[in-house]
Amino acid sequence: MAKAQETVLEIDLKALKYNFEYLKSKLQANTNFLAVVKAFGYGSDACEIAKYLQDLNVNYFAVAYTNEGVALRKAGITQPILVLHPQTINFKSLIEHCLEPSIYNAKILNEFITVASAEKQTEYPIHIKFNTGLNRLGFSDDAVESIISKLKTSEAVKVKSIFSHLAASEDLNEKEFTLNQIETFKQIADNFTNQIGYKPILHACNTSGVLNYPEAHFDMVRCGIGLYGFGNSEKENQHLKPIGTLKTVISQIHTIKEGDSVGYNRAFKSDSVLKTATLPIGHADGIGRHYGNGKGFVTVHGQKAPIIGNVCMDMIMVNITNIDCKEGDEVIVFGENPTAEDVAVTANSISYEIITSISQRVKRIYISK
Repeated sequence: MAKAQETVLEIDLKALKYNFEYLKSKLQANTNFLAVVKAFGYGSDACEIAKYLQDLNVNYFAVAYTNEGVALRKAGITQPILVLHPQTINFKSLIEHCLEPSIYNAKILNEFITVASAEKQTEYPIHIKFNTGLNRLGFSDDAVESIISKLKTSEAVKVKSIFSHLAASEDLNEKEFTLNQIETFKQIADNFTNQIGYKPILHACNTSGVLNYPEAHFDMVRCGIGLYGFGNSEKENQHLKPIGTLKTVISQIHTIKEGDSVGYNRAFKSDSVLKTATLPIGHADGIGRHYGNGKGFVTVHGQKAPIIGNVCMDMIMVNITNIDCKEGDEVIVFGENPTAEDVAVTANSISYEIITSISQRVKRIYISK
């Protein structure tokens, strides 16, 4: 693998395939796999990730918003795409691009039926979301009758799936809560199926649900973070491979004298002679201002170099006092070791935040061999 000469995010598609196959191995042969590629493919590039996964025969994709789904269609994605949080202003575009909305309350249901009817749709696929404990989006369990009643007034839509979202599937201390969510969803699904007269696809599990609750795989599972190499536990992380490696280079090395400061607001003041390296990556690239001043680090030739001073828009400074390196040398921000999770935890953050924060101005390089 070539050494970085600028800030780049290397995406290892072999690792993506490995993670997909590992997660698939946890499922029954007839369980469908939905790949979540929202947030620019968790910071990697949704279109490239989706095209690769489509070739691996992923059954479904999911995005958060309509414009993300439109981008996938324009990139050549033909598999069904679920839009998890559609907004009414985008319904016509959603239909135009054959995207499938999550319907989570009566307002959205009524408005989508109105638009679908005006667009002369028949049995347009929709997905009904139920809230079983996350308390974010979703109909309550007592809304089944009213939903069915509304659906029977129009032929414009047809329920493709009913689903819910587990709130704490990664936390085995909350197992009782999660099992209660699963049982509640089963009851809702039975009630809904009996009343509507056919069986939609059922799905509730995210990555941690796939790994921890095989009894809840139902007809389909939805995997996001696991595809990108994180299993929400040290045990499962050992079975997955982070697909992204964020690299940069040393632009300049400074010798800092005792009493000198580094960066804006003189946030770091040295109490001894030390060496710093300035790197061409900053908060505009995804390294948040909550890093710096002892929080966060990079690695240079396998050795940790703590971020010091305040993170700048386009640069960070790191302490390389005990590292033998020179200007132009490669620097690893995160990858396989250290992982994004290793870096994130130093600032009380999580892998999701750091990988999805990587700016689109950072060049992506795809490795498939």
